[in-house]
Amino acid sequence: MTARHRSWIKPAAIGAVVLALAGAAYTFMAKGEKAPDVTFISIAGDKISTANLRGKVVMVNFWATSCTTCVKEMPAMVDTYNKFKGQGLEFVAVAMQYDPPNYVLNFTETRKLPFIVALDAGGDIAKSFGDVTLTPTTFVIGKDGTILKRYVGEPDFTQVHALLQKALAAG
Repeated sequence: MTARHRSWIKPAAIGAVVLALAGAAYTFMAKGEKAPDVTFISIAGDKISTANLRGKVVMVNFWATSCTTCVKEMPAMVDTYNKFKGQGLEFVAVAMQYDPPNYVLNFTETRKLPFIVALDAGGDIAKSFGDVTLTPTTFVIGKDGTILKRYVGEPDFTQVHALLQKALAAG
């Protein structure tokens, strides 16, 4: 086998492993399960529990300032929040445990993030949501606390908006 052929195998094998890991991760906290009962601590020091958010549609986005896809998708997350907040959408952006709090604070302030930004200092929130390790990972949670969808990676925002419209319109 030539070096050129081996170079094709390596990325394919790596891709297969990544897909397998993503698939394994997806089995945790899949659609239809109840969101865990957790309390988010915002960068302002406020405590917000998932129990207090029942009755609202909620997006929970796990992200990091060092994650290029997270940074790239953040303007679309802001647009999504701004589009649906008047209809009852709540949004919590959870910074991963390894993200330095001063980086998170700086990112939040410089980009004027309009939603709740929480720190997961101990990693407990990510663990509660099915041991989230890949960023970005976003959950859409229905009014009854059921996970409607889990997105690993940047979602198709047209699909997200359609799901949010349906969820917000539900009784």
